Amino acid sequence: MDMQPMYACELMGHMENFLVVLSDKLGTKSSNGFFVKWGFGQPLQIFISFPLFVLSILFLQDRRIIYKLRHGEHLLKSRRPLHKPTEPRRSCRRRSKCKPEKSQETELDRQLASSATCKSLVFHQRPGYGQLGTKCLVKANHFLADISVSDLSHYNVKITPEVISRKTNKAIISELVRVYRNTDLATRLPVYDGGRNLYTAGLLPFTYKEFNVTLSEDDDATGGTREREFKVLIKFATHVSMHQLRELLSGKQVDNPQEALTVFDIVLRELAAQSYVSIGRFLYSPDVRKPQQLGGGLESWRGFYQSIRPTQMGLSLNIDMSSMAFIEPLPVIDFVAQILGKDVHSKPLSDADRVKIKKALRGVKVEVTHRGNFRRKYRISGLTSQPTRELIFPLDEQMNMKSVVDYFQEMYGFTIKYSHLPCLQVGSQRKVNYLPMEACKIVGGQRYTKGLNEKQITSLLKVSCQRPREQEADILQTMQQNNYDNNPYAKEFGISIDNKLASVEARVLPPPWLKYHDTGREKEYLPQVGQWNMMNKKVINGSTVRYWACINFSRSVQESTARGFCQQLVQMCQISVMEFSQDPVIPIYSTRPDQVKKALKYVHSAAMDKLGGKELELLIAILPDNNGSLYGDLKRICETDLGLISQCCLTKHVFKINRQYLANVALKINVKMGGRNTVLLDALSWRIPLVSDIPTIIFGADVTHPESGEDSCPSIAAVVASQDWPEVTKYAGLVCAQPHREELIQDLFRSWKDPQRGVIYGGMIRELLLSFKKATGQKPLRIIFYRDGVSEGQFYQVLLYELDAIRKACASLEPSYQPPVTFVVVQKRHHTRLFANNHDDRNSIDKSGNILPGTVVDSKICHPSEFDFYLCSHAGIQGTSRPAHYHVLWDENNFTADEIQSLTNNLCYTYARCTRSVSVVPPAYYAHLAAYRARFYMEPDVVEITKLRGTRSKEGPVRPLPALKEKVKNVMFYC
Repeated sequence: MDMQPMYACELMGHMENFLVVLSDKLGTKSSNGFFVKWGFGQPLQIFISFPLFVLSILFLQDRRIIYKLRHGEHLLKSRRPLHKPTEPRRSCRRRSKCKPEKSQETELDRQLASSATCKSLVFHQRPGYGQLGTKCLVKANHFLADISVSDLSHYNVKITPEVISRKTNKAIISELVRVYRNTDLATRLPVYDGGRNLYTAGLLPFTYKEFNVTLSEDDDATGGTREREFKVLIKFATHVSMHQLRELLSGKQVDNPQEALTVFDIVLRELAAQSYVSIGRFLYSPDVRKPQQLGGGLESWRGFYQSIRPTQMGLSLNIDMSSMAFIEPLPVIDFVAQILGKDVHSKPLSDADRVKIKKALRGVKVEVTHRGNFRRKYRISGLTSQPTRELIFPLDEQMNMKSVVDYFQEMYGFTIKYSHLPCLQVGSQRKVNYLPMEACKIVGGQRYTKGLNEKQITSLLKVSCQRPREQEADILQTMQQNNYDNNPYAKEFGISIDNKLASVEARVLPPPWLKYHDTGREKEYLPQVGQWNMMNKKVINGSTVRYWACINFSRSVQESTARGFCQQLVQMCQISVMEFSQDPVIPIYSTRPDQVKKALKYVHSAAMDKLGGKELELLIAILPDNNGSLYGDLKRICETDLGLISQCCLTKHVFKINRQYLANVALKINVKMGGRNTVLLDALSWRIPLVSDIPTIIFGADVTHPESGEDSCPSIAAVVASQDWPEVTKYAGLVCAQPHREELIQDLFRSWKDPQRGVIYGGMIRELLLSFKKATGQKPLRIIFYRDGVSEGQFYQVLLYELDAIRKACASLEPSYQPPVTFVVVQKRHHTRLFANNHDDRNSIDKSGNILPGTVVDSKICHPSEFDFYLCSHAGIQGTSRPAHYHVLWDENNFTADEIQSLTNNLCYTYARCTRSVSVVPPAYYAHLAAYRARFYMEPDVVEITKLRGTRSKEGPVRPLPALKEKVKNVMFYC
């Protein structure tokens, strides 16, 4: 049947009517032509007997659905833009696109078109509130915001000549308001986003007007100031509706009123941004607290985060404290000395030093100090390859040459003392100026955007780490300093902010009983305050290690010391009920760190020779405390080349043997070798709702992106899945590389055409489903998918794309195989903090002063209608605990609030690497660990080449990661 042009149209509105029309036109699908077999490693073969038009869904920003009839394709793509400058709240920093499958249409696509993709993917609504647990009160860093204005107007702004800098744009509009507010603007006080959007409370007395603005500004090219003339065109765009926002806050399911929220965010940030350094939704100042040195020419500034959010209690202003690394306003020569960690006043710089300095200084703004009070500012563009004493430049058009040393002496009476150092290159590329380092000072208030080293990270964490009582006090002080009651912009837009922390009803969920081995003194255990130890306990399923070896990469560790350490570790594993051979297959092998590949291959082959062809099962590696790339190289070679499980131990632990340390290492070895440390007692007694009743698989997924400044390295996606039921404690993991900063996991499902075998299906979901069936003998009849690392602006794309991939993976195994899916996003990078209602009540806090583990909140500060909750599942160690935010986007299993909250909390007690409940549900945690591990799998030379090439197009090919060996990927190698 051929599609007539009249039917290839967009139909909006009633889904039911449209499906009736569709079924009339297309008829029902025949099952003829299918040959499907679900076997391990066997491809799915499908022969298409007739063409069919596919119903595909495209989501608009307002969540309406456009149904399109497409001939010969399965299209599933979000039209919701991932990033808009005017929509910071739902903006997506990681730009990503949902790409349609390029392979030709198959019967699988057709079947899914009427199953998975024909449903309206509206976020799951809250099924009710949880009741389980001990009720209590907590305080949250949310402040109730009342909005009295009812008329918001949006105007488009066009500045000529066009300006790229948002800071300059804001200065132009600020000057315009200063000059014209009492005349042409009719006393209105607008707010401006720095781009094309200007908002007012009420209408301006015109719909279209052009203004002339004169702005005085610093000129980075010349270092002076200049006056520039601009024409500013302001044109009415639309009224910003408040109706939708009121409907949302009343609990109705409506489109997200993003524009109104954006306006209020801009309004509340406008005044603070004039006296603070504004970075996104963060505002920093050296006056909040005295800056603390981080080393390497950096210092930390204290500041705060603020965002307006729709919640059940109404609009809420979320305020949180923050610290950020800034460049110290030092003389450049002192900054260079700190960067290099040595005195530079006497000795010339090496080529390596020059490269390091150039990287650190490029783009930094400096001011000259050799001209008294006249402080011109410049931006550094580079560094000279020659020392200052060798530099000459043309003085005039006749090319009369002058040395830099002579020029500064004659022109400014400035004697250059450190002529052995290179000069800074400043200004434009057309006209490069030379400035001696000793004549320049770094301008204050410049955020450091490059990566921090370990020492700087530690220092920054130490500075920003605050006990809950202190953090709460700082938040309240920030509110007082912001003085929203007297904020002219807040008054203009009718915003009033309560100055008290929100008081919220919470519940403390009970901890789960844990099952250990029956030969231990404590067979079952109920953890107290989120932590316990292995005293009197043995792992429930001990693994077997018959063949093991040890490599010592540390020069300071003698062979006898290494032998003694290994003996004690083996003994601890045996005490834990593991079957562990007493002696290594070959004697402990000592070598240098730079010989890692050679050493690993030697030990692997020597052990195989000794064992008559049998392979080594475990490698224990002793590493220096500061081992550079050794750890990553060792893991890459072991897991992708040799198929060998390894356990690394640092020198400091070898010298100072601690039983608790050995117990933790034993736990890691046990799960890496296929054992289980503990299991939920309810799992063994088949009492976990919606898990124990039918075979259930629990997935965890995460994507890690390169560090800031790494513009070419790929992102790494990882998916783990439980491989045991009903225990749900063992998780196999898979990893893949994907385009730079791509958040959607590309390899969840894939298909390709083989000339001999037809269409072949693969991908991480499919492989893990097959692995589950192989391990348990049953196919999963329920899927729970915990997805980490997704921002609010990406919810639509991620759910749409990845739920579709899950559906396809299932259908590729059997045509009718569509187990119900629950899709939960896990967020840690949010700014909600929960505090005890009374910091002096020891019954409501743990040892660190934080709220008790198991504290859950699903009211007041949560979404007005969608199914989300905050869960603090861990005991605090230092600083203020950050609860995890769980958002149930899709739920075909119909969990109640108590069921999903209790399951999530209980799973946090099954984390394999320690005897503590953890802050994030373990499947998501494991996916993060696996993705982080996979970054080591990129060959070092490949990483360097991609860095040298610069920015990689997202559309360009991504070099795949080396495949994990079979022995590795079916166990928890990432632990």
